[in-house]
Amino acid sequence: MRGLRAHVVVDRPRFRVDVAIDAAAGETVAVMGPSGAGKSTLLEALAGLAPLHDGEIVVGGRVVERTAVPRVRTAPMHRGVILLNQDPRLFPHLSARENVAFGPRAAGTPTDAARANADVWLERVGLAGMGERMPRELSGGEQQRVAIARALSASPRVVLLDEPLVALDPVTASSIRGMLRNQLVGTTTIAVTHDAADAVALAERLFIVEAGVVVQSGAVREVLHAPASTFVASIADVNRMPGVAADGRWTGGAALLTSADPASQALAATDGAPLAAVFRPADVRVVSGAGANAWPTEVVRVEPTLSGARIHTTSGAADIGAGDADVAPGDTVWLQVDPSHMRFVPIP
Repeated sequence: MRGLRAHVVVDRPRFRVDVAIDAAAGETVAVMGPSGAGKSTLLEALAGLAPLHDGEIVVGGRVVERTAVPRVRTAPMHRGVILLNQDPRLFPHLSARENVAFGPRAAGTPTDAARANADVWLERVGLAGMGERMPRELSGGEQQRVAIARALSASPRVVLLDEPLVALDPVTASSIRGMLRNQLVGTTTIAVTHDAADAVALAERLFIVEAGVVVQSGAVREVLHAPASTFVASIADVNRMPGVAADGRWTGGAALLTSADPASQALAATDGAPLAAVFRPADVRVVSGAGANAWPTEVVRVEPTLSGARIHTTSGAADIGAGDADVAPGDTVWLQVDPSHMRFVPIP
């Protein structure tokens, strides 16, 4: 494999990061997980900024770090791996052009050629004609574009993105996301993000890391469609209720639910099989009492939204319109989901 293959084991004070990850040459892989799950530690290890306690890292078919005897560890600057995070970290005393030209010049490219190449990259990221500007003269989004151009102009074997869009406003982030999608074609990339939109737009595969280990991986949309944990359900904006199959239905607590989805019906045919009921908050109705595919639950909090409110309960969330229901934390409500909007997925 000529892209990236790694088994990263790094001991931290509270837990151990133990993640196996791979990306084919030219592939973009997304990594998502809760704060403190070990995502940044993973990128730091891949970049050579945090030494492994066990495992190995192979970049472009070459071992750059291995803990077995004899131990191998390549200096960060010789790995061909570039880490780009939330802070553009531009050289404040260099113009945009000189920032982008820095890497190629440091690698021995003649000055004129490096500067000409920098102008090409600035044009690619939407900053044509802005090479003379200093970082202080650029907006946050423009600085991040320069940082991306600087990273890619160095022709890295692997690019590591540690939430580079998180500090930007939604419009700017969307624009740069589109630019990244175009410019990363052919570049092996590991992208850590908290935004499912980034994963869908940029990556072919998604790894979910929780408490230092991979809990789910696969094609991006497949992972989001069948969340294996509460965290994955939250980023996919769906409810996930653990339960079991019983008589062709799903049961959990006071709920007994059916699905019109043939695949879900097949899963529910095996009594006792661990299943999660998955459904969107937008497909939930608050009803007056018991009925088909309805169950009682307690309101935890009520969150205002642009179109009304989202009711968070002990067994899922429901979106309601303004004035549709007058509820408060501690109230018991009945929720109902039509079988056509209900899916069952296996619990690993």
